[in-house]
Amino acid sequence: MPTPYRPAAVIGLLGILMAHSTAIAQTKTDSAGIRAAALDYIQGWYTGDAARMQRALHPQLAKRIVETDPKTNKSVLSQMGAEKLVEYTRAGGGQKTPLDRRRADVTILDIYQGAASAKVIAADWVDYLHLARWNGRWEIVNVLWEFKPAAERASK
Repeated sequence: MPTPYRPAAVIGLLGILMAHSTAIAQTKTDSAGIRAAALDYIQGWYTGDAARMQRALHPQLAKRIVETDPKTNKSVLSQMGAEKLVEYTRAGGGQKTPLDRRRADVTILDIYQGAASAKVIAADWVDYLHLARWNGRWEIVNVLWEFKPAAERASK
């Protein structure tokens, strides 16, 4: 004999499933924290604000770019860590970018619990960020970046 249909049980089960999915979904606080870390990163670079840059980065950051070795014409992976990026920021590397060329377009691509991906379009490059919620704050743990084409950089 088939089990009788019980609307209350179905509604209760749906309520439990919806409550669980809401608990792991992004919040406005998460989005704001991710955006703040991405802006600290790129605006800190442009302004030479090493403290702001450092605040955005996990100490074990890996920032990488795939380049072509001119001698072998093969791909190589260049990398820098948080300490070197903060040092370059402190030295004023980003301050050389004219004010009218400074772009800091942030797009949050995805958030799942304590992990997120974001994209930053800057003056001369595009960064893809991986962020983690670390001790209650969003920090950048990985960056894969790519220069914009030379013609695009020169025309701006």
